[in-house]
Amino acid sequence: MPAHDYDSQLLESVSVRRRRLRDALLLGAQRQRRSVDERLGKASAGVVIAAVLCAGCVGWSFISHRLIGKSPYTSSVPSASPSAPSSPASKTPLFSMIGTNA
Repeated sequence: MPAHDYDSQLLESVSVRRRRLRDALLLGAQRQRRSVDERLGKASAGVVIAAVLCAGCVGWSFISHRLIGKSPYTSSVPSASPSAPSSPASKTPLFSMIGTNA
């Protein structure tokens, strides 16, 4: 049994040493500053990813409207036919008629 105890102690000490080396490599001497730096890096990466996704959505919308032939700034209400006579009141904007007795 003493050989078995020696083997288990050796394996445990090797695992402890590896864990300590890994922690020292990842965290370093300034553990608090390293964790703040990592958080700031992750936050800035998140902002960059969100900006890229937003730009992709805007670009996709622009291209899809261009390919379909519809401008996103024009109304979807059909206009009056050009052959139909229009009254002068329909040509004046609504905001210019406010406050007048027409």
